[in-house]
Amino acid sequence: MGMTMTQKILAAHAGLDAVKAGDLIEAKLDIVLGNDVTTPVAVDVFDKAGFTRVFDKDKIAIVLDHYTPCKDIKSAELCKTAREFAKRFDITHFYDVGAVGIEHALLPEKGIVGPGDCIIGADSHTCTYGALGAFSTGVGSTDMAAGMAMGENWFKVPSAIKVVLKGKLQPYVSGKDVILHLIGMIGVDGALYKSLEFVGEGVSALTMDDRFSIANMAIEAGAKNGIFPVDEQTLAYVKDRFTRPVRVFEADADAEYEREVVIDLNTLKPTVALPHLPSNTKTVDEVKGMPIDQVVIGSCTNGRIGDLRAAAEILKGKKVAKGVRCIVIPATEEVYLQSIKEGLTQIFIEAGCAVSTPTCGPCLGGHMGCMAAGERAVATTNRNFVGRMGHVKSEVILASPAVAAASAVAGAVASPYDMEV
Repeated sequence: MGMTMTQKILAAHAGLDAVKAGDLIEAKLDIVLGNDVTTPVAVDVFDKAGFTRVFDKDKIAIVLDHYTPCKDIKSAELCKTAREFAKRFDITHFYDVGAVGIEHALLPEKGIVGPGDCIIGADSHTCTYGALGAFSTGVGSTDMAAGMAMGENWFKVPSAIKVVLKGKLQPYVSGKDVILHLIGMIGVDGALYKSLEFVGEGVSALTMDDRFSIANMAIEAGAKNGIFPVDEQTLAYVKDRFTRPVRVFEADADAEYEREVVIDLNTLKPTVALPHLPSNTKTVDEVKGMPIDQVVIGSCTNGRIGDLRAAAEILKGKKVAKGVRCIVIPATEEVYLQSIKEGLTQIFIEAGCAVSTPTCGPCLGGHMGCMAAGERAVATTNRNFVGRMGHVKSEVILASPAVAAASAVAGAVASPYDMEV
C-alpha cells in the first residue's frame, strides 16, 4: 500500500523507506517553535532535564506574540525568560516587539519554514505550515524542550482523510469559509489525530492566504495536521523567501485514506461558526441580524495582507456602526507596512477602527479586545470556546474578514453581499 503526503514526509525524516498509520517513529526536525506563553515552560523543562546546549540555533524559532507588547507583570516575566534563553543560546530566529508578528504568519513570511519540512511548535496552530506542503503539528512544551535539545521527536504516524476540492470560490467567499464548512461537516473531532490532505483541481483556485487559513484550522477538527500539495503557487511564494532546498512530496496513487470528503467550492456561501464550537456553522444568510458589540479582524488565521484587503474593500467609505468596536490587527510588521502603503490602514482608521501592532491579543482573551459578560464579537480568529475572548458569558462568532467587516458596518452579523452598492 502506498503512502500519503504526510506519511512520505515522516518516513523521509525518520530515515525509513516506508511508514504506515499507527507506526511509532522518531523523526528529525527542521524547525522547533515556541512563543511567549509556551517557551518559558519549555525552558524550565530544558533546564531541569540538565540540557546544556540546543541541537541547532538556526532551527529554533521563538516568537513573542501572544501577550505582547506585554500587558502585565506576569507576561513581562514570561517574555524575559524567553529573551534570556534566546540570548543564552544565540537563537537565530528570535522575534520581539518591533520586529515581531503572529508566529504562524511570521515564519512562512520570513522563509523559516517551507515545503517538505518536519516542524513542531508549542502552539496548536502550528499546523498552519501544511499550506506550504510541510508536515507541521502542535506539541506540548515538554516536547518543545526535547526538540530544542535533541532535534528529534516521537510521532505516531497518522491515518488520513482526503478532502477533494472542486470548482472555484465565488466573490466574498474565502479559505475561512472552506474550513468552517468542512468543520461543520465532520465535527470538531471528525479528524482526531488524522491528517487532513487537501487535493483536487480546486486547490489551484485557492490563494496562499486561503491555504494558510484552511491549514491553520485543521486542529479545530481534531486533526494532527492539514496539508496541501506543492504547486506553482507554493513555489512562487517560497522562491525569494525559503533558502533551504525545497523538498516536494506527493501522495502515492494507491495511498490509503480513511474516508473522502468532497467540497464543491462553486456552491460555498459566506459561513460563520456560532458559539461555542467551530463546528456550529451556519451560512451568514441564516443568522444575519444578530446584534454584536465587537469585531476583530486579524489573528494567525486571517491577519495577512489578503485578509486586510478583503476587509478594507468592504469598509472603504463606510463607518463602523455606532456602539460597535472594530479592532484590526495586521499579523506581521511586513503586513502592517504593506497595509499602510496600499492605504488600507487609512481606510480602517477613517471607518472608525482601532489598528493594533501585530499581536495575538484578543484571540485568546489576552488583551486588545477582551469582552465583558453579555457581549458578542464577530472575529476572524480560530476558536470560539466559552470564555475564549474574555468573560465566560461573552460570545464569539467566527467569520471571514469580509463577513467581519460587513458586520462591523451593519452593527450585526451581516453578509458582504449586503454591502455592495
